[in-house]
Amino acid sequence: MTTRPVRIGVQIQPQHADYQTIRRAAAEAEDLGVDILFNWDHFYPLYGDPEGQHFECWTMLAAWAEQTSRAEIGALVTCNSYRNPELLADMARTVDHISDGRLLLGIGSGWFEKDYDEYGYEFGTAGGRLDDLAEALPRIESRLAKLNPAPTRHIPVLIGGGGEKKTLRLVAQHADIWHSFGDAATVERKLGVLRRHCADVGRDPAEIEISVGAVGTPAENGRTLLDLGVTLFTVETGGPAYDFTELRQWIAWRDEING
Repeated sequence: MTTRPVRIGVQIQPQHADYQTIRRAAAEAEDLGVDILFNWDHFYPLYGDPEGQHFECWTMLAAWAEQTSRAEIGALVTCNSYRNPELLADMARTVDHISDGRLLLGIGSGWFEKDYDEYGYEFGTAGGRLDDLAEALPRIESRLAKLNPAPTRHIPVLIGGGGEKKTLRLVAQHADIWHSFGDAATVERKLGVLRRHCADVGRDPAEIEISVGAVGTPAENGRTLLDLGVTLFTVETGGPAYDFTELRQWIAWRDEING
């Protein structure tokens, strides 16, 4: 069990929609009371027409920083391969200031090969991309400490992924939030692995917020995951019409749980 409050995120996937629709969706989600507005860091749609409409992640986050006033914002997740670590740190610091301290730095090693091929990045191997992420995270932390002006706060780092040897060790070393997918049994097993990595690096696992992709309704699996220590649940929705039916259910459940 955890003493953290339950939080609800929504990933507004920037695909198959014009930007005016995305802007309205972000405003509606904040009005509904969502805790975190996420997009994602890709260059092409992940489903539907592979050449369909799509928008870039970080320029959108800067726009959301101006448009919104209460919800935290972030990428679920930034692909480490697409930007120099020092540049990414500066971008994050800038959006942090634009948003008055509401940015989360979500990051992962990357996986969508079409993005790499079309934009000229070396795809390499999954292990190599994780090694690159391991090198980038200390560089990001170092640059954030040097920037003038400094970030408005410690920018929370969310690491996405479930790899038990490399990814979860990086979570233990660097993350404030760990995001994954899977049923309760999968989450429980990986939490055990994460706790062992935390013990190895001298980290209290209670410092790390546990996040999952919300599947279905909270009545189906919310309580089970909450009992495991999950407190951040994120609903996904894609264009051209963003459907917040499930999001409303999760927000209502959050309010009931948090009292």
